[in-house]
Amino acid sequence: MTTLAEPAPAPLATPFTRPRSRRADRRRWQDGPTPASLADLVALTREVAAEVDAGRHPVEVDPAHRWSRRLHADDHLDVWLISWATDQAAELHDHGGSLGALTVVRGGLTEWRWTPGRDDDGDCVAEELPSRGPGLRRRVVDAGRSIAFGLGHVHDVANRARETAVSVHAYSPPLSAMSYYSVGGGVLRRTRSELVAPGESPE
Repeated sequence: MTTLAEPAPAPLATPFTRPRSRRADRRRWQDGPTPASLADLVALTREVAAEVDAGRHPVEVDPAHRWSRRLHADDHLDVWLISWATDQAAELHDHGGSLGALTVVRGGLTEWRWTPGRDDDGDCVAEELPSRGPGLRRRVVDAGRSIAFGLGHVHDVANRARETAVSVHAYSPPLSAMSYYSVGGGVLRRTRSELVAPGESPE
């Protein structure tokens, strides 16, 4: 992980009102330890992706290391802009106690996500591995598509195409720890856990 030495992030053109899904009479905590829901985070990454697509947030590409910039940070949420050159990837990981979402702005990202093989065996889409049971499932997230990460979501993400990929990621609460994993014989094994310092790139 690379610590960014930058000025404080500029406010987003569309500020995040937290939580979007809050009712006057109660808070929503269904998805995890934050007043933002997974749907909130998906909506936010889509809004910021539109800002990136419109040129409101400059994107850089580093062929040696994944480039990232934090666009927003507060006690409840951080938002990151990330570019992925060909073959740049994140190691198989979780997001600690944070919920997350991403939207691809340009290019496409391949996600390999761990599944115990119970709930999605019957509706595994054609692009995913044909095997059933515990293991990694593959899906390609093209430009304009979004995915959300609930608690316990373990995945890696990579750009397997020639075109640079650009994505917007949101985490709530802000990432403070991540664990990394290996898979063998249909078993998911945690190899290490690391603290994530404020301002440190999430992927």
